[in-house]
Amino acid sequence: MQIGLLGKTNVGKSTFFSAATETTAQIGNYPFTTIEPNVGIAYVKTECACKHFGINHTHPLCVRGTRFIPVKLIDVAGLVPGAHEGKGLGNKFLDDARQAEVLIHVVDASGSTDILGHSVPAGTHDPLEDSRFVEEEFDQWMKQILQREWQKLTREMENKGAKLVQGIAQRFSGLGIKEYDIEILIQHLNLQMKKPADWTENDLYTFVKELRKKTRPMIIAANKADLCHDLSVVDKLKAHGPVIACSAETELLLRKASKSGLVDYSPGEKNFKIKYGISLNPQQQKALDLANKVITKIGTTGVQQILNAACFDLLKLITVYPVEDETKLSNKDGEVLPDARLLFPGSTAKDLAQTVHADLAKGFLHAIDAKTKQRIGAQHQLKNGDVIKIVSTLSRG
Repeated sequence: MQIGLLGKTNVGKSTFFSAATETTAQIGNYPFTTIEPNVGIAYVKTECACKHFGINHTHPLCVRGTRFIPVKLIDVAGLVPGAHEGKGLGNKFLDDARQAEVLIHVVDASGSTDILGHSVPAGTHDPLEDSRFVEEEFDQWMKQILQREWQKLTREMENKGAKLVQGIAQRFSGLGIKEYDIEILIQHLNLQMKKPADWTENDLYTFVKELRKKTRPMIIAANKADLCHDLSVVDKLKAHGPVIACSAETELLLRKASKSGLVDYSPGEKNFKIKYGISLNPQQQKALDLANKVITKIGTTGVQQILNAACFDLLKLITVYPVEDETKLSNKDGEVLPDARLLFPGSTAKDLAQTVHADLAKGFLHAIDAKTKQRIGAQHQLKNGDVIKIVSTLSRG
């Protein structure tokens, strides 16, 4: 599971990355602080299956019945207008961003950076402009991929009987776009009624825009929301898709304070507590007082909610727990609920086996649902929270 962080330069992407992954990233108040993509591990939160079974178990990623599941987060170089034409680090950015299944668009909701990423007085730049231009850059980049070989594709169809859907899928092979998605979209836009040679510029642009929305869903992280005079801008940004207000800087501060043993704080919570017996110096007290004001204003820091929304709301991912002993809910070493896998909706028992090890899928016989104790087949569609044992002729160990 890979999540991409995108946006114009100097909006707090690297701060968001550092807060979400607890990995140090270069942070600076100037454009193009990030040149090479930062890659780290963040976590999404869901209810652990231990709650269903009413058991307590010791696992570093289960905290009082809440399961933390690792995902890969990619923070790539910031965009500037004209990125699809190679301006700034545009081509590199877009090539790095294509690896992600879902995108988090970090926007400076306070309007304190202009379109090029330079600092300006808060409220003097319109965040909606950023939302529009980043989407358009991504769409224009995809359009270029398709358009540069469009004539060749139409000739192949006329002379060799090539199929349009297969041809488009081949042009977007680097993005992992499926033929099914292309076929459904062509029908939805009524483009099957036109010969490809008759598609207009507007047809191509509308097609890639809708394809981007379907295959690279995006959520807006309205960062620096605590600096806004009011949060009405968050509602305005909803015209471009799902939006969550956030303060990456506050999340980073709280995670550092928690790691230093100053506060009790779990990512995504609506409050934090200074640990008993801790004496804070004036600078620490001031920083935590400010953090409390931020949370009071926007509800939470928003970072964890955005990660969760990207995976569970946009992609509709489900969590499945593979085990080797369905009676003890453990692996061969006796670890209870040792692993949690994020799967796309519609995933089958054999798909789960493939994520564990290719040999398990190759020798797949059947699976056992630990909750119902029933035997299930290879094509059985899994549900969120399932605990599954795979039985295979090629089981490991």
